[in-house]
Amino acid sequence: MTKIKDVINYLETWAPPSLQEGYDNSRLIVGNPSDEISNVLITLDCVEEVVEEAIEKGANLIIAHHPIVFKGLKSLTGKNYVERTVIKAIKNDIAIYAIHTNLDNVVTGVNAKLAEKIGLSNLKILQPKNNNLQKLVVFVPESHAEKVLTAMGEAGAGQIGDYKNCSFSVKGTGSFQPTDNANPYIGESGKLEKVEEKRIEVLVPRHLSGNILNAAKNAHPYEEMAYYLNDLSNVNQETGSGMIGTLEEEMDSKEFLLLLKEKLNLKTIRHTNLVNKKVRKIGLCGGAGSFLLSRAKSSGCDIYITGDFKYHEFFDAEDKIIIADIGHYESEVFTKELIKEKLYKKFTNIAFNLSEFNSNPVNYL
Repeated sequence: MTKIKDVINYLETWAPPSLQEGYDNSRLIVGNPSDEISNVLITLDCVEEVVEEAIEKGANLIIAHHPIVFKGLKSLTGKNYVERTVIKAIKNDIAIYAIHTNLDNVVTGVNAKLAEKIGLSNLKILQPKNNNLQKLVVFVPESHAEKVLTAMGEAGAGQIGDYKNCSFSVKGTGSFQPTDNANPYIGESGKLEKVEEKRIEVLVPRHLSGNILNAAKNAHPYEEMAYYLNDLSNVNQETGSGMIGTLEEEMDSKEFLLLLKEKLNLKTIRHTNLVNKKVRKIGLCGGAGSFLLSRAKSSGCDIYITGDFKYHEFFDAEDKIIIADIGHYESEVFTKELIKEKLYKKFTNIAFNLSEFNSNPVNYL
């Protein structure tokens, strides 16, 4: 039987918890990770009505994009919707797992799904993250260089943008002297040994460094593998905020907004002046993305799509870009489909249901 931790571990190889923002709480919030599951309910927000829906559908795990708990709970008395939701879940033995900004920050995450719905191509992250890459240098005898390099690549090393298995290697001479307690693959105890080796360098995502190191060690013939692992300040094109994409052909800006309403099933769009009569290069960010406006402008986007712009922030467009505020819920609701599609490929013995409850707290007349 599949356990809750099996589903969580799979999701977190896709969207590692280390990529979540400091204010976030992406994790298993309620429940025992060792419990078995056969029915999962996927939602944008986990509120009381969603827990009721899980009870009705026989689901004992709710996967939500937004965490129901952001800050520490000091009591559980049912005085607000957060406490009532948690209490109801615990009483009915329903686990709650949140996968929030870590899913926002991966190239195949929330923003990629929104871009897909709009029909964009040539996707790349709008504001890539830095300081989450490392350089791994491994020294290996030439006879095992390809084996070690292949093992590291399969574990996730050497990814640069759209290019996989990127590496650099040079030949050299390695020297070592085994002690009396050593069990050397090459050489004899007490005797200095010199071996023709390769120095292999690869980029490593920080969250995968442990797995990649283990893969290299398992493929390496030596009892002790010589290596360096160094932090880098390089930007990681696979992680970050927002996304840029292009339309197949440029469109009249008003026609594009109408198309946006149709494709995303929007009731309304708040937007700035349509200063660009034609649009093709599109910036977007699911959720509250006003913090990326300057990045969208400097990247040459014709229009920037997100939610939760404040009144005064619209002035920051300065007639250089069109801001299209489609709403927080509206920009992220398709995340439910994204999570189901990912899990459905892996787990064939679990029923995955999309929540039918509209948790959007904003209404329109």
